[in-house]
Amino acid sequence: MNRQSIRLLLVAVIWLGFPLLAPAPLIYRPGEGWTYEAVGGEGKWIQPRAKDQLEVAQAAFNKKAYGLALKAARRVVQVWPLSDYAPQAQYLAARCYEAKGQDEKAFKEYQTILEKYPRILNYHEILRRQYEISNRYLAGEWFKLWGYVPIPAWLSAAMDRTAGMYEKVVKNGPYSDVGPQAQMKLGATREKQEDYQSAVKAYELAADRYHDQPQVAADAIFLAGLCRQKEARSAEYDQGAAGQAIGLFTQFIALYPNDPRVSQAQKIIAALKTEQARGSFETARFYEHFHKWNGALVYYNEVLVQDPNSPYAPAARKRLDELKRRAQQPGK
Repeated sequence: MNRQSIRLLLVAVIWLGFPLLAPAPLIYRPGEGWTYEAVGGEGKWIQPRAKDQLEVAQAAFNKKAYGLALKAARRVVQVWPLSDYAPQAQYLAARCYEAKGQDEKAFKEYQTILEKYPRILNYHEILRRQYEISNRYLAGEWFKLWGYVPIPAWLSAAMDRTAGMYEKVVKNGPYSDVGPQAQMKLGATREKQEDYQSAVKAYELAADRYHDQPQVAADAIFLAGLCRQKEARSAEYDQGAAGQAIGLFTQFIALYPNDPRVSQAQKIIAALKTEQARGSFETARFYEHFHKWNGALVYYNEVLVQDPNSPYAPAARKRLDELKRRAQQPGK
């Protein structure tokens, strides 16, 4: 037998030599697992009935003894999962995690409550707590991998987790007090990732689903337009995204003519049309350079269609006239 095997055997013998109730602070109870307890206080918090156990948890929570409150609350759920006291115990466990700054665990506990006990009386309060936790992560709070390793808030993986939280909030209560704002924050999360396609989808869903809430719908359409504008500016100029941005801002102006952002939307539309005209003008010059006269004609004409008053319009008209004369002269 090698030395490593001997060591493992000795550890096993020593471990099995202890009684089921190991010395504090580590206590094992069949069916309940391991718990840590202060020396001299082993088992004093344990009660024989679910109601009494929940009272211990609540009293500890009120005293901000969150470790004890969490332990007592979890015992209610483990030992009496079908009792009338289990939902409140699960809620107390979530509150303990939140109070201890373990927001991701708290969110998951709240999610468990909403899924297992959808008729719980404080459903909407729990939903708001989930929403507020999601907001903290969007604002920059760091996730922790395996509960210990920090994940910077700006990483895409962290943003994905935040987006997942908002998606759950919306699914749990699409028409709740926080549902519309959670949907909007989902768009903001994707926008922060520079995933403009997903952001626009989130905003457009908000505008469609909450069309009866004018402020939400107006914000959603306007922000979707801004996303398309950013998308058009990213990398090389994207004519398609620019056209979609113009469409969204035009829709915004038509639906909400009294919104204070109308003048801003009009300026953005004008700038986008000018940029579209510039793109078409450059494309036309490219075709003309390689003697692709038909293509040049199409894009010079597009300059005038997109923005007849742009700085590129006079030159486009001049080139159109020249190309048309060229087309009428044989051999040219």
